[in-house]
Formats: sequence, structure tokens, C-alpha cells
Amino acid sequence: MTDIRKVVKALVPVNLFKHIEPYGHLVESMFFNVIYGFPARKMHVIGITGTNGKTTTTFLIHRMLHEAGYKVGMLSTVAYGVGDDIKPQIEHMTTAKASVLQKRLRDFKKAGVEWLVLETSSHSLAQHRVWGVPYEIAVMTNVTNDHLDYHGSFEKYLDAKRQLFVIASGNGRRFGVVNADDSNAKVFVNSIPNSVTYGIKGGTLRAKNINLAADHISYKVSIGDESYDIKVNIPGEFNVSNSLAALAVGRELGLKPRQIEAGLAALEGVEGRMMIINEGQPFKVIIDFASTPDAFDRLFESVRPATKGKLIAVFGSAGRRDEAKRAVQGEIAGRYADEVVLTEEDDRDIDGQEILEQIASGAKKAGKILNKDMFFVHDRAEAIKYAMARAKSSDDTVVILGKGHEKTIERADGAHPWSEIEITRKALIETK
Repeated sequence: MTDIRKVVKALVPVNLFKHIEPYGHLVESMFFNVIYGFPARKMHVIGITGTNGKTTTTFLIHRMLHEAGYKVGMLSTVAYGVGDDIKPQIEHMTTAKASVLQKRLRDFKKAGVEWLVLETSSHSLAQHRVWGVPYEIAVMTNVTNDHLDYHGSFEKYLDAKRQLFVIASGNGRRFGVVNADDSNAKVFVNSIPNSVTYGIKGGTLRAKNINLAADHISYKVSIGDESYDIKVNIPGEFNVSNSLAALAVGRELGLKPRQIEAGLAALEGVEGRMMIINEGQPFKVIIDFASTPDAFDRLFESVRPATKGKLIAVFGSAGRRDEAKRAVQGEIAGRYADEVVLTEEDDRDIDGQEILEQIASGAKKAGKILNKDMFFVHDRAEAIKYAMARAKSSDDTVVILGKGHEKTIERADGAHPWSEIEITRKALIETK
């Protein structure tokens, strides 16, 4: 079906269309809701928003509800589908454009979906792309600086995230789930009549006796007469927070503690999220989608203590995206990692060498020296192979960041097929 914005663009000057946004997206959302018969109207919708952790939290909630017998659909950055029938998400978007979103919801409706877990981006909220979706439970994972190139300021970015809670406050359960450890928690708690907080340092639902293993996390939660013994098969302290958010949703829906425990433990992993790659090499290799300073901090804080040997980081920064974060990410990686290999990450039409220099400026502040413990290898496949060749000991760890699950890499001449996982496996085999 033709995208209504293309029709509008054909009828009005480009500069005029630019001035009617975000209302062009709103019209598009209304149009496709009508075309597909407002497919989400009879669904119970759980929305997840935040800077980091949205995808993993979405997967955890979906799996928990599926294991408990719910007819549940999921739409996320990584994948979408119903129950066990999950398909990869190809678009480089957290929340699909209205034409795609409403069509998939129509298909979910035909499949009998009663519950929907929808990862919801700040862009989709600011642009009204989720107009017509009756959120009734809103989940906030965290909010840190991101997408300021689009929103213009942190305050506008924060308010876009908050709109999910505003929408949910008018529908169904009107329930919010808020990360108490986030400095912006109060903004979200105040935006919905009924909410619960969770966290490691604070919150009504608080994790205790946390165990951070190489391939999983475990912890305990006690609230009133209830106790939970949680295990999640994804490493990293930040996944304690993500799974606590899922636990909070389960409690609100009336799941028993054992159902919640079993549902969270049933998720084997999420593609491109703290994903361990093993081809028989002596060292550890982790692929993760981390692409913001906050995500870098969280990941390295988890990986560095568990790495007795050399920690090698491979990453870049996307072109046509927030330039301010590049040096910050370089400094964070330079501080934690023993070596950094800087490479492409969706350069688009921006000079890749310029991007690498911007990242390197931050890494140099952390003491990294070019061609000693910082290397420029612009071709990403070659960069991954180069990093593998520099890891030797069973105590070493290589982390490959920024692409995760994505199936294309965007260069000046367009999108090219890409699989971080397959390329990493190939590099491991070739460097044995």
C-alpha cells in the first residue's frame, strides 16, 4: 500500500511538507488506523520506552506472558510476532512507521492476539506514529541523553518518553512501571495515577542477593508475603533492572511468583543483546547493540570486572546521528578497555574517517594512543577480524558494539546486507 506521506509529498512542495510535521505523521497514523480497522482497539497494550533496555524488557515480558498461556504479540527493534512465531525486524527502526505498524497489528488481530507488548521509541511518540494504540500499561527503563539531534533538547526528549505514560493514564489499567534508580523517575510516576517502582538501589520492587555470572544473572525479591527467586539467561547488571520491570508487569496482571520465575527463565536470549559467541576460541566474545554513552557505561561496568585479561572493544558511531556522543563514547571505551578498534557503523553519506577521528578524540583523553592501543580499521568485517587476532588468552574478552541484530549496514551508496553474528563467527574460524 502506498505510504500516504509519499502521496502528500507529490502534491505539495517539499519545504511545505517539512513544516507540517509531526502532523503529517499524525494524518498518516489516522489514515492507516482507518484502513486497517483500528486493529489495536480490543488489545491490551503494554508499552516499553526508555533510552536503553527496551528490547530486552519487551522480550522478557512477551516470553513471561506466553509461558503463562496468554495469546500475546510482540513488536520490537529486533523482531515481531505472536507466541513462538517470531520474525526478524529488518527496518532500522524501534517502532515501525504507521503503515507497517497498523498492518502488523491487523495481522495480530486476525491471529487472535489479546495482549500486545510494544517497544515504543521517542520518535514514534513525538511524531504521533502510535496514534490509535490504546496503551494501558507503560514501562520506563531509563532516560539518558540520546536522539538530541532530532528532539533538540533533553527536556523535549524526556517529554516525548513521558507521553507514553500520559496515553496509558487514559486507558484500561492505567498502570505505570518506573525505574526508581533513574533520576527522572518522578516525572513518570507523576504522569499516571497508579504506578510501581523497581530498582537495584531503590524502588518498591528491589533486587537483593544479586549474582552476576558470565552467562546469566540471578537475584531475589521480597515484597509483602511474596518472594521471588529470579534467574535470567542474559548477563549484565542492567538486565537485573530489565527483568525487574517485567516482574512488575507480571504482578500487575496477577501472575503467581512461580509463573513469573518460570517465564523469565524461559527466555534463552535476545539476538544482539549481550550475546556470547563461541566457536571454540579460548577468549570470550560478546555482541551487543550498545550505541549510547549510558549503554557503554552499563556494559563496560559489567564486562570489565569479569575480564581478568585484555578487554578489546570494537565499535563506531552512525552518520547522520548525534555527533556529540562520539567523543564521549570514545572516552568511556578508552577508560574501560585495554584496546579499542574503531570502525564503521552506518556511516551513511558522512566521511567515515571524520567519524573515527571524533571518537578517537575522546579515547585519547582516556590515554589511548593511535596504533598502540587504539586502531582505525574502517571496514567493519576487517575490524572484527583484527580484534580477534589480538585476543589470545582465555582471560581476554572482545566486545563488538553498535550493530547487534541489524541485518543491513548503511553506507554512502545505500544499505548492504549485514549480520554481525555471522561475520563474527567467520572471523573466529579464520583466526583460529
